[in-house]
Amino acid sequence: MVPDVEREKRLAAEAAAALAEDGMRVGLGTGSTAGHFLVALAARGLDLRCVPTSPTTERAARELGLRLEPFGADLVRVDLAVDGADQVAPDGWVVKGNGGAHTREKIVAAAADRFVVIASSDKLVERVVPPVPLELLAFGATATLALLERARLRDAPPTPDGGLLADWLDPVADPAALAALLDATPGVVGHGLFAPALVSEILVGRGEVVDRVVRVAV
Repeated sequence: MVPDVEREKRLAAEAAAALAEDGMRVGLGTGSTAGHFLVALAARGLDLRCVPTSPTTERAARELGLRLEPFGADLVRVDLAVDGADQVAPDGWVVKGNGGAHTREKIVAAAADRFVVIASSDKLVERVVPPVPLELLAFGATATLALLERARLRDAPPTPDGGLLADWLDPVADPAALAALLDATPGVVGHGLFAPALVSEILVGRGEVVDRVVRVAV
C-alpha cells in the first residue's frame, strides 16, 4: 500500500507536540512536516517561548498565535527543538536542508536539550545518499566549489542569512567523513548532515502509528 504521507507527518508531529510542557523554550523547524508540528503545538495552548528557524516558519507560527522570541542574548538554549527530515538512516544520521534552512536548523538543534526529528515513513533510507544540501558563503563561492569538486549550486534564492545553496552530489560512503570534510572546507557555512549524537529521538509516522525508531541521547 502507498503510505498516506501527510497523515504520517501529522501523526509524528502530534506525538512531538505532546512532548512540550508549559513554560518550555521550543525550537521550531522548517518544512512541511515541521508545519504540521506548528499546528499541533499551537493547538495545545501552552505558554511557550519559541524560536523559528526560517522566515517561513516565523510567519506560520505568528499566524497560529505562538509566542516568538529572537535567538540571542536573552535566549541561548531551548528545552525542545523539533524538525523534519529529508533522509533518516538506520544508524541515526539525518539529512536536512531541501528547504534551505539547515544552517539555522542545526544551530537550534545544537542548542536544544532535546532535539526530536519527525518524519513520514517515506523518509527512511537504507543509507545516506546524495544530494546533501550545503550553504556557502557568497564571497568566493566559485573557489569553494572548486575545492569541493562534486558540489553544484542550486537554482534557489539565497538563504535568510545571504548564503548560497548548493548540493553535494557524490555518493556518501561515510557520512562522518563527509561531514568532517565539509566542516573543514573554507566557505562552507553549513551542511545538511546531522550526526546521531545531535539527535535525541526520531519519531516516524508509519500507517496509523508512530514508531520511535532511534533514541540516541537524552
